Amino acid sequence: MNTVSKFENKSFIPDSIAGLNRSTFNKLLVSIEAGIDTLQIFIGICDADRQREQLIEKFSLSLAPEMHTYRVQLDSQEPSLRLAVEQVTNRQKAIAMVIGAESLGLGKDDPTLDRFFGYLQWTREGMRALNMPIVLWIPSRIHTLISRKAPDFYSWRNGIFHFEPEVDISQNSTSIPQQIFDRELTIASAFTPEQMESSLAKVIARWGKDSSEAEPLYAQLGNLYAERIKNGKCIEREQEIQLAEDYLNQAIAIQTKEDRLISLATTLNDLGGLRLFLGKYNEAEPLYLGSLQIKEQQLGADHVDTAGSLNNLASLYESQGRYSKAEPLYLRSLQISEQQLGAEHPNTAQSLNNLAELYRSQGRYSEAEPLLLRSLQIREQQQGADHPDTAASLNNLASLYKSQGRYSEAEPLYLRSLQISEQQLGADHPSTATSLNNLAGLYYSQGRYSEAEPLYSPALQILEKILGKDHPKTIATRDNYAQCLKQIASLSK
Repeated sequence: MNTVSKFENKSFIPDSIAGLNRSTFNKLLVSIEAGIDTLQIFIGICDADRQREQLIEKFSLSLAPEMHTYRVQLDSQEPSLRLAVEQVTNRQKAIAMVIGAESLGLGKDDPTLDRFFGYLQWTREGMRALNMPIVLWIPSRIHTLISRKAPDFYSWRNGIFHFEPEVDISQNSTSIPQQIFDRELTIASAFTPEQMESSLAKVIARWGKDSSEAEPLYAQLGNLYAERIKNGKCIEREQEIQLAEDYLNQAIAIQTKEDRLISLATTLNDLGGLRLFLGKYNEAEPLYLGSLQIKEQQLGADHVDTAGSLNNLASLYESQGRYSKAEPLYLRSLQISEQQLGAEHPNTAQSLNNLAELYRSQGRYSEAEPLLLRSLQIREQQQGADHPDTAASLNNLASLYKSQGRYSEAEPLYLRSLQISEQQLGADHPSTATSLNNLAGLYYSQGRYSEAEPLYSPALQILEKILGKDHPKTIATRDNYAQCLKQIASLSK
């Protein structure tokens, strides 16, 4: 699929913003419909009061007649999400649109925003009985803080939907918009494939299979299946791989036809990510290049979404051993993250981590170590000591120490990384397999073969299930396991 030649140089005009917002609206709409009568927490990010009100009214009109949208106001002094939503808990097929957060923390020494975060952080148990979709509307200034100030709440939200300011309706904005990496992130795994495909069938019956209304669902379903594959949750692996690709390609076709360039860039990136995960490197490259080209043209060379595409293309080149092509992309991605998001942002930590891993692969250990240490520090401070990203940093720092023969420093890091992965992601997750394989490799390097063998075995089983028997990572782990068994056999003679 030659994607790059299809894209013309177009300026990022208001119509593009409106198209992006339409796509975001449709994705949130189908997510609400799929989650009716179940607790689903969605975060809507909108900086303009008038735009927010228009969106809520549009949702009310667009939802099925039997669904009832309620506009719920947070108490300005005791801004508890749970208490606000409890006003409509006895209503059938209710959807709560929660507003009021935009007025919190605006004055000097105003404590209401800290109270809001405090209520959110300790609200999980109290929210469990609220069987309805809830859309919490916040400005971007609050979203930049919420993952740190209320990490527990943030970890179990079901989706984030960012609406870009539109010139004609955003003159009364109460805060300055800030671009973020996950501007339009929908966590499709909140729903089953059956729920999403039921919603798609309704949309197709109403508007047609090639309609613009169907496009967001194709993209979400493609990502749903892709995430199931990557997390080892699929039931029929080959069938679900095909479904993921088919749905993503259907979204790409509609986005291309309707010049939805920003959404197209996202979907090209998603399909490229799936193919990279499956080890189909040559098929991933034109998709990543196409996504990067659109983002540079439509969003700008220094936009944070452009940094994301640079990072992904660099990861592909690194996987192919094309280090000289990967390094300048990683460096540029890191520079954008630091300038646009700040030196302590989690995305900056990711960029530091990726560049360090490239240096480690090249044996440039003295350059890699300070980057890995800085990445780990950011993640522990910003995301927590038990976050999966923290586990990844621990794992990579341990791998660096192992490469240098610093085994006593590497082992406790590998053990801690494995513990976090098992607790946070599960015993059958690919990251857990990586931790098992790497710890086993450390023991093998030390001649501790009997300790390595029981780690290699489950790592191989996980990778064969999730990646398949012919994936490069599976083959490498199988070879490591075979060498370990060979050493054990030779010692027993």
